[in-house]
Amino acid sequence: MADFRTTQKDTARRRFLSTALAVTGATGAVAVAVPFMRSWPSARARAAGAPVEVALGAIAPGQQVLVTWRQKPVWVLRRTPDMLQRLRSGELESRLLDPDSQADQQPEYAENPVRSVRPDIFVVVAICTHLGCIPNFRPEVGETPFDPRWPGGYFCPCHGSKFDFAGRVFKGVPAPLNLVVPPYRYTQRDTVIIGENPTI
Repeated sequence: MADFRTTQKDTARRRFLSTALAVTGATGAVAVAVPFMRSWPSARARAAGAPVEVALGAIAPGQQVLVTWRQKPVWVLRRTPDMLQRLRSGELESRLLDPDSQADQQPEYAENPVRSVRPDIFVVVAICTHLGCIPNFRPEVGETPFDPRWPGGYFCPCHGSKFDFAGRVFKGVPAPLNLVVPPYRYTQRDTVIIGENPTI
């Protein structure tokens, strides 16, 4: 009878020690793994800087889409021939603060009157260079509450800054600089990758 009780106690003790050892080992493994796992960048962090691919086929002339790149809103606008004609006509130049885009607000390959690689496709960060509001897309032409001879473009409702269809800032508004053109490249005629420069 004593042998049976001793065996039961030994079995219970072994079970307790095995469980305690397993719990202690698991706790130690977690204690080591947590700092290691915290050092890995999260999927959100990796995605925050990742390039964004935009299919252009679904964007009709005169329309734009909004995407997010590096936690910033970015517009991709398919400009119409009429929009391009107004940009190139020279009528706007006297109203613009920086018509030749001298400021460092675009990559070298977008340093031209339309501030883009392809004239019909305009890619721009949708953040006003005054205090960071998001301007409204205002494609209409003519008299508006904020401009009696509005040529079409972008109007910031926060403080009244105005930009044309190339993101160039008007004179006499709070914004000091043109809208920023991010790096981008085309993989094919109807796909643009925002966040990567063209490969030469």
